[in-house]
Amino acid sequence: MALIVQKFGGTSVADIERIKRVATIVKRDRDAGHQVIVVVSAMAGVTNQLVDYCSQVSSLMENDQRANADHVVAAGEQITSGLLALELQSLGQPARAWAGWQIPLHSDDMYSKARIDEIGTEAINASLAKGEVAVIAGFQGISPEGRITTLGRGGSDTSAVAIAAAFKAERCDIYTDVDGVYTSDPRIIKKARKLKQVGYEEMLEMASLGSKVLQTRSVELAMNYRVKVQVLSTFDDTPADQIPGTLLVDEEDLVEKQRVTGLAYSRDEARITLTNVENKPGVSAGIFGPLADRGINVDMIVQNVTEDGKQTDLTFTVTKGDLPRALELVKNDPAMPKCEKVHTDGGVAKISVIGVGMRSHAGVAAEMFRTLAEKNINIIVISTSEIKISVLIDESYIELALRALHTAYGLDAVEEKN
Repeated sequence: MALIVQKFGGTSVADIERIKRVATIVKRDRDAGHQVIVVVSAMAGVTNQLVDYCSQVSSLMENDQRANADHVVAAGEQITSGLLALELQSLGQPARAWAGWQIPLHSDDMYSKARIDEIGTEAINASLAKGEVAVIAGFQGISPEGRITTLGRGGSDTSAVAIAAAFKAERCDIYTDVDGVYTSDPRIIKKARKLKQVGYEEMLEMASLGSKVLQTRSVELAMNYRVKVQVLSTFDDTPADQIPGTLLVDEEDLVEKQRVTGLAYSRDEARITLTNVENKPGVSAGIFGPLADRGINVDMIVQNVTEDGKQTDLTFTVTKGDLPRALELVKNDPAMPKCEKVHTDGGVAKISVIGVGMRSHAGVAAEMFRTLAEKNINIIVISTSEIKISVLIDESYIELALRALHTAYGLDAVEEKN
């Protein structure tokens, strides 16, 4: 008998009918002889509504205000866990709903974006020993001060993987509205293929570069603790033990290491260019230090030094949501290095090619640049790592670029002949 952790996202528990469907999936694994821990998100739209309620009464700038907001926002997952436990009981399956503080899932006190410190196992193990399904409210924990915390957007994925690691589960099944991880977004690329396996590092890059299938922190945890994670659809009736979805594995366990595994993209990009900045030691620290101090994440960076070496142009990207704050800072902070002009562009997008096979295959970058050139798509910024290449392009070309690159790297699904 194996211990399985199942996580169901907001679309999977969007309403009562879907919660009833989830209950049948949980009971199916329980009837197969497995112990089951379920982690649930709030019902679709509930978290947004609760956040909106909070914003109507507070700006939520101070930590104590965020703590009270977490108390409100965490209610969404608790409602879902209670409803699912009730439905399981109606099917004859003993179940108990758990809030994060009851486990307990200990976190730090960074309210609204807390990080997990430790997870207790005694109480849940006692519940499992009685034959109960443990239905846990995801996305939440308890701070050192004994106050409810939330783990940030996508935190239920993080809860599920962390719980799977703490309880040494056989597998963590992430149920969602898609049936696995694809070579790219199937809404844009009709020939995108579902992947049977993805390496942890590849999935981490995909998640951080725009793929919405898994939350980045959950993939980090899975990689660090070697949790076997499977992504599959709530709406597929195939038993999970038959692995109908995508399995996250170690790189050495990948059956094939293709040069490119998949493509990711992000429309949430904005470009800032500072022209004619004095080129001297400490300039970059003087720009990016204040941005980091204000919680503004900088992604791609490129520097162009003048021929005489005295001045440089610095271009970097931030999220569109951070653009107004970043712009205010670089223009008006007296500590910011002086520049001649500040240019911004919110009409850009980032496309990335990802694959552990890049380590052993040459020419991946050249293929990308050649393919985009053939489509007359200009590259604005380039950044690379060992297993990915990202480029910034005009947002209007994103779908054309994705389709062209998907074909160029041989990722298109082969059409079956009649």
